Amino acid sequence: MDLFGGYSAVAIAAALVTAFGSAFVRGLTGFGMAILIVPVLALALSPVDAVLLTNFLSVFIGLTEIRRLLRGAEKSAWVIIALVALTTPVGLYLLSVTTPALARVVIAFIALSAFIAILLPRRGALEHHPATTGGVGILSGLMTGYAGMPGPPVVPYYVGRDIPRETAKASMLLIFTCASSTGLISGAAIGVLDWSLLLFAVLLFPAVLAGNWLGNKASGRIEDRTWRICVGLVLGGAALAALWKAFS
Repeated sequence: MDLFGGYSAVAIAAALVTAFGSAFVRGLTGFGMAILIVPVLALALSPVDAVLLTNFLSVFIGLTEIRRLLRGAEKSAWVIIALVALTTPVGLYLLSVTTPALARVVIAFIALSAFIAILLPRRGALEHHPATTGGVGILSGLMTGYAGMPGPPVVPYYVGRDIPRETAKASMLLIFTCASSTGLISGAAIGVLDWSLLLFAVLLFPAVLAGNWLGNKASGRIEDRTWRICVGLVLGGAALAALWKAFS
């Protein structure tokens, strides 16, 4: 049986469960929603639609906590956001003209590199060179457009440094919210945004809201070391899944 937009009941149910689970991970770690939900959505949607639907959800949930993010984010987040705005259209254009197989390979290797980076020794709070910040912003923008996943470059940059957990989370989530907004604007500008996805996003948003709330609750009850282990596990799992999908 097909429901609105031609999506089957099974596809919508799978999307709801995945939206809840990925949002829980977002609330717990400060990232991970796009990494987890895009591959599942791509089973029922085109890669471009899966990316843009995820962008809608990221913007929705980001706006519900924007005051906290603005208050807690590090100044470097704004440099990264500016570069993401410049490079996201390039990534989205590349996605629209390349094959899904090639996209999966690129995403897999970037996810793997993020996992390796998170295993490196933690760095001091001041040890972030402007060139590093710039590189993170450019790569994050390309990944936002190409895969709806700004996280792989951003997560090691913040989590791998010796800064407070809440500063890292607020900085990452502010970047992800702005990156997703840029993705939607870019999609509309180049003519690949299907506005029916907005309705699908509204349907999924209650599951995202509930999952994110529970994840935030859980995050407040675990130690910093445990939180960093959770971050590493999510990145590692995403990298393995991306590699399997790319080469299977």
